[in-house]
Amino acid sequence: MLITLADYERAAAESLDVGVQAYYFGGAADEVTLGDNEAAWRRLAIHPRMLVGVSQRDMGVKLLGRERKHPVIVAPTALHGLADPAEGEIATARAAAATESIVCISTFATKGVRSVAEAVPEASRWFQLYVFNDRGVSRELVARAEESGYDVLVVTVDLPVRGARERELRTPISSELAHAPATMTPAEFKALIDAELRWSDIEQFAAETKLPVVVKGILTPQDARLAAASGARGVVVSNHGGRQLDSTVSGADALPAVVDAVGEQIDVIVDGGIRRGTDVLKALALGARAVMVGRPVLWGLAVAGSDGAKHVLEILLSELDAALALAGAPRATELDRSFVGPAPWA
Repeated sequence: MLITLADYERAAAESLDVGVQAYYFGGAADEVTLGDNEAAWRRLAIHPRMLVGVSQRDMGVKLLGRERKHPVIVAPTALHGLADPAEGEIATARAAAATESIVCISTFATKGVRSVAEAVPEASRWFQLYVFNDRGVSRELVARAEESGYDVLVVTVDLPVRGARERELRTPISSELAHAPATMTPAEFKALIDAELRWSDIEQFAAETKLPVVVKGILTPQDARLAAASGARGVVVSNHGGRQLDSTVSGADALPAVVDAVGEQIDVIVDGGIRRGTDVLKALALGARAVMVGRPVLWGLAVAGSDGAKHVLEILLSELDAALALAGAPRATELDRSFVGPAPWA
């Protein structure tokens, strides 16, 4: 019976090719950060309030100036076609639309931004950009997203080189997908991705595009301030799912300092290790406006296509709704740091 995100994780592990498992499940080096991304949320305890009236609840948040039904965003992850060969990101977008979730489509998607937009026009779509050495290609990708009705440009800045993903090296993926991160050699990757990306480049993207720019891969208040000063409308506190530099701080642990630095100026989003509705509640209490969820959506996609991804999102949202009631915070926007503290069991 599939009733939790962990159930979908186990089911996906049983159904996926070993190479795809390594790509979807693995992290960098010793995978310390990969494990701590989940553990960090468990180090926080909830301090619930009573007798506040919770029969009517509202998960809504305001994000980048728009009212959203809830704070869950489908994170940009590559190669959904490895989980759903027929539809890939189109299936994911359908799941997002059915749950009124934002879906962020990766530069390395198996279905392009236009294909997803044409197939699922009702989905609220963001586009995630890896900046290429060939800036003309990068600008063309952004232009396609603009023309296809995407709402936000998410620039990932924590991938100047590819992390040491040893699990992937031991069980390489067998795929006919060319020019994708799962199949590139280090030399091919170096030739493609711009390792000289600077804050001035973020300023240029913010000036050139009509889309709000969000910078993904921020872990320090210093960089959060630079993102705000460079014209970003938001940041994603993220260590790339533990797939880049091992032993980096978790999103949960980095979040409060980033919120303190820029939370009054720009919107702060967090990802990494979100596996329960209570994790979403804790993130909002620490000051995040929204959360991104990546791997669990892929697990759902691998198990049951669009329906599986949809069910994963439904589980998470149902858990969040119950958590708001039980924590005595019927409106998500009422959460603050008084609702969380260090866990005595940690």
